[in-house]
Amino acid sequence: MQSIHRELFGPGPTNVPASVLKALSQPTIGHLDPEFLAIMDEVSQRLRHVFQTDNALTFVLSAPGSIGMEASFVNLLQPGDKVLICINGVFGGRMREICRRIGADVVTVENEWGTAVDLDALRTTLAEHPDTAVVAFVHAETSTGVRSDAKSIAALAREHGCLVVADCVTSLAGVELLVDEWGLDVVYSGSQKCLSCVPGLSPITLSPRAVDRIKGRSTPVQSWFCDISLLMSYYESGEKTRAYHHTAPVNSLYAINEALRLVVDETLQARWMRHSAAASHLYSRLEGAGLELLVEAEHRLAPLTLVRIPDGVDDAAIRRRLLDEENIEIGGGLGNFAGSAWRIGLMGQNATIERADTVADALLAVLK
Repeated sequence: MQSIHRELFGPGPTNVPASVLKALSQPTIGHLDPEFLAIMDEVSQRLRHVFQTDNALTFVLSAPGSIGMEASFVNLLQPGDKVLICINGVFGGRMREICRRIGADVVTVENEWGTAVDLDALRTTLAEHPDTAVVAFVHAETSTGVRSDAKSIAALAREHGCLVVADCVTSLAGVELLVDEWGLDVVYSGSQKCLSCVPGLSPITLSPRAVDRIKGRSTPVQSWFCDISLLMSYYESGEKTRAYHHTAPVNSLYAINEALRLVVDETLQARWMRHSAAASHLYSRLEGAGLELLVEAEHRLAPLTLVRIPDGVDDAAIRRRLLDEENIEIGGGLGNFAGSAWRIGLMGQNATIERADTVADALLAVLK
């Protein structure tokens, strides 16, 4: 098969550093081999740092970020439990669909696409539904390029005694995320965004409060594969007592371990600042050329920028020219923004001013 290289400036995946690809190509060993179990422990340790948490149950699920979303809800909720979901894009909508399939009592706070979660609306809805068990929201909405105020959302939820679930697929290692300080109970992400790792893994962390709720269930988790009580015996047990659950993707774990090492070595603060600087430069380039950004400055998500497609411009044709002529991928709009916006990602190793210039130069050239 011919090797294909693309410059990935879409909503993910992003380009993967050479050292991560090298780690991926190391010889495969057994998923219960003591050497691999040691790597799993190292992954968990580094993940705790990147999540900024002391949660013992912090590990990587063997599937993309969507499995993190599914695992969060099928473990915390039983039929009839009330969950309040903040929706301001595609992925909040997916949360609602999962919870409906569980049989949960779903209440939503609907927000206009392109805006952050409305804290006043959340406060009012929580007061109207005092029996809410879980509040869920998307920290970084990949369909709209919006970052919501996770700290304030969690504080409101905690005031009402609710557990807090946060989708951080496009924020982990790209913008500030302080799991313990902000009081987030279940947080999941994806490997292919700001971690600059290969797709197919979902980091997740669960607070002691979340673990206690899972242990206190009166009904079995509806998904065997996502059952955290079973996964605990594989990810938390000692070397001699680990119980087989599934065959872990050994080489992908090698890769994410290296990706996490790169984050830790750079430091989180430096990485957050790098994403912010790259995004600010991209904003200046695009707005300076007369293009309109869809999200107000205070709510923009640095790793992912939404650009309004100018009137009379063929969305698919421009993206195809970028791919064919410049070898560059950007994303089309999702949901309400389909056909009206482009999604430009500056994630992980692509979050630099130089890379921002690369994609801006290419887009402006084909638009001319």
